[in-house]
Amino acid sequence: MTETRTVRAVVVTVLALVWLRLVCAALTPLTFDEAYYWTWSKHLAGGYYDHPPLVAVVIRLGTMLAGDTEFGVRLVSILLALPMSFAVYRATVLLFDNARAAASATVLLNVTLMVAAGTVIVTPDAPLMAASSFVLLGLAKLLVSGRGAWWLAVGAAVGVALLSKYTALFFGPVILIWLLVVPELRRWLRSPWPYLGGLVALAIFSPVIMWNADHHWASFAKQFGRARVDQFTLRYVVELIPTQIVFATPPVFALAAMGLFALWKREEGTRAARVLVSATVWTLVLYFVWHSLHGRVEANWFAPVYPALAIAAAVASDITRWQQRGRRFADLCRRCAVPVGVAMLVALVVQVNTGVLSRYRRDASVRSVGVGWRELAAEIEALRVKAGARCVLAQGYGVTSWLRFYLPKGTCVAQHFERIRWINAPPPDADQLTGRLLYVDDGSDNWPRLAQYFNHIDKVATLERKRGPLTVETFEIDVVADPKGNVLEPLPAELD
Repeated sequence: MTETRTVRAVVVTVLALVWLRLVCAALTPLTFDEAYYWTWSKHLAGGYYDHPPLVAVVIRLGTMLAGDTEFGVRLVSILLALPMSFAVYRATVLLFDNARAAASATVLLNVTLMVAAGTVIVTPDAPLMAASSFVLLGLAKLLVSGRGAWWLAVGAAVGVALLSKYTALFFGPVILIWLLVVPELRRWLRSPWPYLGGLVALAIFSPVIMWNADHHWASFAKQFGRARVDQFTLRYVVELIPTQIVFATPPVFALAAMGLFALWKREEGTRAARVLVSATVWTLVLYFVWHSLHGRVEANWFAPVYPALAIAAAVASDITRWQQRGRRFADLCRRCAVPVGVAMLVALVVQVNTGVLSRYRRDASVRSVGVGWRELAAEIEALRVKAGARCVLAQGYGVTSWLRFYLPKGTCVAQHFERIRWINAPPPDADQLTGRLLYVDDGSDNWPRLAQYFNHIDKVATLERKRGPLTVETFEIDVVADPKGNVLEPLPAELD
């Protein structure tokens, strides 16, 4: 197959996978995190309590094109697979001079559940993966061309990755390891170019730093606080490999493991290419293995390694010269990757929307995906109108975000607690918080009881959110009035 035909086949495959994701996006209600990020997109800022701002920009662009719908929220996130695919294809060609391997890397990346579900469900991981692929491309161009100006492009890609998620800080040690381990690259440490690239990354990331400086370093404290070690345990280590096998999709995971082994054995490609791919994967993997000894590691935290992981899988599939048994296994994984990846995505979407695959029993996704919220929001709105309530109050940020998305546009909705989460948005007008208010109580034990805050509490309904015959959660709906203090929990003094 000529390179032109190879590229054409890759383009058709990627476009078909993107089309499938767009269909899934239109059919699936928002998760509570997506609804939360959607509220960010209405008040763009240099940072937010949980993450840097790029996910909000991605959602804002999508809703400008397709409106405040599930499809609009997810549109640009899904389309990020296109530049990401281009970057991975070109990086593989530059690093290993093999168009067939580049085609495989691009397709294998797109069939992973991390990319498929991780772009349909819009999170900071989608722009992070796209930026990570361009970090690899920039370093590959630097390696092949030897031109220092490519460090500026690398710095720009790292800066964009940092605007997506703080995990991108790991690219610093990855690049340093690459320069130190490969003798012919050490000369760059005596050149101004890498440091100029670092300044570019810092300049792009500076709005996040300034936002944190203005808000008592709240986001940095929240995210970097995860690194604190309180006690060691093995309970989280056993979750690590199974979840990554699922997120990488089993055939791709197997190929990636084989490819990383081949790169370690120094059998394929130049030393610089081998070290770049390996360092990108292993630096984050080793850290998260360490982290799992004292805290849970969420499966999506590995997102920035996936472009490099796909290249490693392509090395196993198309470059490494295996013995007969290894060759048969690699070919089997390569043939199965697309159908298995598509089947897993379709099964996931069917399950989260209907629950039919678990025979309508509860599963891990049932509380996070907003199935039933459109119907529930209609019932809550009817109660609000009947009670003459000017605003709807909720306890957690997830319920608050779902209410803001699914209630009629312009409805006053506020979270009673955790006001730091909404610091970029103006609070409700004072007159909206007077008189009768509708309170949506999710029954969580995380919050103080309602009687501590209001003298008048009148329970008006108990509503259920359902997925088919399964009751996902139950809400007590109260009409409240005569607050004992502030209706909304005040911000900490240093943030007010």
